[in-house]
Amino acid sequence: MAGAPGRGTLEKDKPPVLGLIQRGGQVVMRMLANVQQKTIQPIIEAAVAKGTRIHTDEYDIYVRLPAWGYRHETVCHARGEYARDEDGDGFCEIHVNTMEGTWSLLRSWLRPHRGISQEKLPLYLGFFEFVHNARRRGKALLGALIAALVR
Repeated sequence: MAGAPGRGTLEKDKPPVLGLIQRGGQVVMRMLANVQQKTIQPIIEAAVAKGTRIHTDEYDIYVRLPAWGYRHETVCHARGEYARDEDGDGFCEIHVNTMEGTWSLLRSWLRPHRGISQEKLPLYLGFFEFVHNARRRGKALLGALIAALVR
């Protein structure tokens, strides 16, 4: 879907990136060659256990999640919906705010690098993913990085 807001294309030097995050858990980020179901399916299947409930926006690329073995809930940003209370307990169970916050962190982290090439973007995404998932900062992050390198 070239040209749609928030949907990049390789041809326009704005490569699409798929992000998956478990609330309070790990993040997975992958640069995509295109925004198609056959492109995202293997990434999702490698990172997410079957039967897991996945929350997304209303973008139609996710419509086949139930057929792939996942429970799927959506919020409709086009209707101004960003979170939904499914059971009336006052807590909005259905939302994509965790991933939206991660996108914000990624943009802030990439901003000083200005103009990352498509060839290097996967490396930057991988390092961001590592730092997020290590949950360490400063010298503790260096220790985690060295430990990962010498495995």
